[in-house]
Amino acid sequence: MNPVAIIVGSAAVIGGIGFLVGIILIWASEKFAVEVNPLVEEVNEALPGANCGACGYAGCSDFAEKVVDQVAPIDGCPVGGFDVAKVIGSLLGQEVKEAESIYPFVRCNGGIHCTDKIDYDGIEDCKAVMMLSDGEKGCSYGCIGRGTCVRACPFNALEMADDRLPSVNKNLCKSCGICVEACPNDILVMANDTEQVHVLCRSSDKGKVVKAVCEFGCIGCKICVKNCPAEAITVTNFLAEIDQEKCTNCGQCIENCPQKSIQMREFVAEVVAA
Repeated sequence: MNPVAIIVGSAAVIGGIGFLVGIILIWASEKFAVEVNPLVEEVNEALPGANCGACGYAGCSDFAEKVVDQVAPIDGCPVGGFDVAKVIGSLLGQEVKEAESIYPFVRCNGGIHCTDKIDYDGIEDCKAVMMLSDGEKGCSYGCIGRGTCVRACPFNALEMADDRLPSVNKNLCKSCGICVEACPNDILVMANDTEQVHVLCRSSDKGKVVKAVCEFGCIGCKICVKNCPAEAITVTNFLAEIDQEKCTNCGQCIENCPQKSIQMREFVAEVVAA
């Protein structure tokens, strides 16, 4: 048989198969096409596109679909905040009221003020340190100080300060809560912007034990309870707790705390280049 004829015939067969497969793919794409709600696409376009999962869903597109289906709240994107919620509300014909801002708060003042019980030399990860006898610090309740929360933040809103404690940059923080989930010792908590007075300690040890390992740890002395005019403070398991709904931010507990365990909330301001 003529070689040219064989090549031409083979090319024709392959071309025919390719043409047939193309037709089948076009038919399948039309037959099994999934209709996309244009409103979902509009909502998705309004979102910041961070796909951080802070909303509780797989990503921005998944969140957009859940919002349109009325499964997720309109203001459920902490990264976009009120501005994005307002846009989504207008797309869905709903009014959105601005909620109070929340930011992560570091509930520990140990750091360099807390003794080390071991000389740790290993992976810079809080979870890894905790696997060694509840961590390297004399207080097992406090911040481990190895920056796991800092590395977890997708917005660079946290940094380890000189006191070996994480500090939060309010201007960069998107209130996503990822750092809170990343902390293995429950040191970080989301708190409303108006909640200014906090106990910088999580220890439930007795006062004598606390004072032996930490300069500023709460000893459960109840002096703050006696001096709070709003009766907003209680002490349970040697640890003071503040009822933020009752607290008036008067600061009397701060002035009277012998351990300086109660402090007014502070943020690190973003430095803007001139």
